[in-house]
Amino acid sequence: MRQRRLWTRRRAILMLLPGALFRPASAQSIAKGKGKTVRIAEFDSSGKLIRVAEVERVEKTIAEWQKQLTPLQFQVTRREGTERAFTGKYHDHHGAGLYRCICCRTALFHSRTKFESGTGWPSFWASIGKENVKEAPDNSLGMQRTEVECARCGAHGGHVFPDGPRPTGLRYCMNSAALDFVPQGP
Repeated sequence: MRQRRLWTRRRAILMLLPGALFRPASAQSIAKGKGKTVRIAEFDSSGKLIRVAEVERVEKTIAEWQKQLTPLQFQVTRREGTERAFTGKYHDHHGAGLYRCICCRTALFHSRTKFESGTGWPSFWASIGKENVKEAPDNSLGMQRTEVECARCGAHGGHVFPDGPRPTGLRYCMNSAALDFVPQGP
């Protein structure tokens, strides 16, 4: 009986939220993790690894993130929301280049690993560098998933599932609102 009430409450809440699923955040939304620095792989515009460097973690207040981001970008990246399927600008995007974190510009994915998953969200079979993407357990909404975050600023990007194509068998299912596409340079 208790589980049924919880599910009914969740469904009622979800119906009130047009286009997104949200979880509450703390009063101060800062980067997730410990320490002031993080190791990040840096890439040139063609996707070639330049170096792996120790860089400062990006930490901002909720007010600072709200000023920098659109309302949808804020809800997705700082409140762990999800945009509606087939509405994001990159779900059917086929250009060559890098997909960077909308919050801190860290390279997250290269177009070479993007594939058509049919889900309505941009999907990738690998991140551009293991240092740049953090994976964390996500047991919200009664599901067991693996959340994908930017390692530098803690921005929520989406989830990774074990049903992708070869060679990894992974599907990084990302929100367009969490990404900024930068066309490949010469």
